[in-house]
Amino acid sequence: MKTITQTLTYSEPSATQAILRITFAIVLWPHGAQLLLGYFGGPGYTNSMTMFSLFGLPPIISFLVIFLQFFGSLFILAGFLTRLTAVASIILFIGMIVKAHLPFGFFMDWTGTLKGEGFEYHLLVIGILLSLVVNGAGSYSLDNLISRNRPSQAIHQPESILSHVA
Repeated sequence: MKTITQTLTYSEPSATQAILRITFAIVLWPHGAQLLLGYFGGPGYTNSMTMFSLFGLPPIISFLVIFLQFFGSLFILAGFLTRLTAVASIILFIGMIVKAHLPFGFFMDWTGTLKGEGFEYHLLVIGILLSLVVNGAGSYSLDNLISRNRPSQAIHQPESILSHVA
């Protein structure tokens, strides 16, 4: 029987999952760096917390948004606790759609005529994250190392040992 850790970290060896993880991190980490550190012209932690409070988010949710975008993208890049982080990120992106992007429709604002962006980008990210939830982190991940290096917790019955001797 698999342990919870083995269940959460197991994945088939697949370079495809590594490509999805890298793509997700390249796209999302800069947003987290804007919110947390003020990099790339972003507001930084204090201003981000203020901005999210103006959206009506409680402080704990605002903190989790910043944490997930910055550290969650690094966890997924490394393939560490991938399924758990991907589920949390799916919830985050659904929240983004509902709270900020749904009123602007499906499409992004390519012409600059809308007052906001649609949610098509968010659906693509959710698709990437769903693949990580279903298939795990794949090759080149910490999850893969953790899953492979944990001994099985199965207890061998005496008759199964005897059946190999005979």
